[in-house]
Amino acid sequence: MEIGILGRAASGKTSLFNLLTGSREATGPAGGRGRSHLGVATVPDQRLIRLSSLFEPRKTTPATVRYVDVPSLPDAHGREDALNLAELRTMDALMVVLRAFVNDEVPHPSGSLDPVRDLSHLEEEFLLQDQMVVERRLARLEKDLAKRKDPDLAAEQKTLQRCLAVLEDGRPLRTEPLDENELKRLRGFTFLSLKPLLVVVNVDEARVGDDVLAEPQWDDWRGRPATAFTTVCATLEGELAELEDADAVELMAELGIADSALDRVIRESYHLLGLVSFFTVGEDECRAWSIPDGTVAVDAAGIIHTDIQRGFIRAEVVPWEELLDAGSMATCRQRGTLRLEGKTYVIRDGDVAHFRFAV
Repeated sequence: MEIGILGRAASGKTSLFNLLTGSREATGPAGGRGRSHLGVATVPDQRLIRLSSLFEPRKTTPATVRYVDVPSLPDAHGREDALNLAELRTMDALMVVLRAFVNDEVPHPSGSLDPVRDLSHLEEEFLLQDQMVVERRLARLEKDLAKRKDPDLAAEQKTLQRCLAVLEDGRPLRTEPLDENELKRLRGFTFLSLKPLLVVVNVDEARVGDDVLAEPQWDDWRGRPATAFTTVCATLEGELAELEDADAVELMAELGIADSALDRVIRESYHLLGLVSFFTVGEDECRAWSIPDGTVAVDAAGIIHTDIQRGFIRAEVVPWEELLDAGSMATCRQRGTLRLEGKTYVIRDGDVAHFRFAV
């Protein structure tokens, strides 16, 4: 699963992509022009660190998030500020970077700082593009249904008519409570306003630690479904990335920062995708596995290996904190905190699982 990073020129989106993924792609007005860049970020997880401290494995493998730095496209006047819609449609979620920092050497494309305005303009573009797709499809459905009665086409028409009403009302599709069948009918359209959205406000160093998102101009945006918000100071995070760990921790303490903004962005990205982590542990490897929330045990086993899924017998499951408290899987068995679960057990975030199977 991939998250597309987008933002207006000089928003800091490529700098943030580089920091998140450890990429060394060029930044600035010409950085990565015309080309997308894929990078992978590891998901910070203290649970995995603590489990690895217990088992001291030869290898520790965290969960990951895949990011794509999606380039802007030149408009009719050659200005690189247009959305790369075709590529954005292939993403599972979108992350928009909004500029809220002052840099006199690199002026904002609109001449003034207003992240809420920039986000509103972006959402309007999403709504417009989705509305055009819906209207074209409805016109075709009307012709097809005039020729023959088809219950599937009629159901699609009803769903799209509902979507059109939402879009015409100025609301993104992600805010509409669509049921499983409706979402299935819409999957192939890859609507932009239906994709989960992470909003990252890139602030000045002077505003690090301020609750920027509590300000009144964000009132209409807070609490929207499938939409998450966070702040980052890409300049400061770049400085922290160049320091030794101890020095970075000391500087963060001086600034009153509890955790890295980059870590927050990655965790928000992970949750926005609807993912949770379960763990497998042992002397060889402690590993976090990413699965969609609601995944049953037999399907989680298939994430590790298809043979385990095919020959699934049962899963031995214990919450990660119970295992840490017990100190070993054997002690968990003695305490009765290690449970035997079948194929339909829904794996919970933080479960430590061992799958028994026979092929």
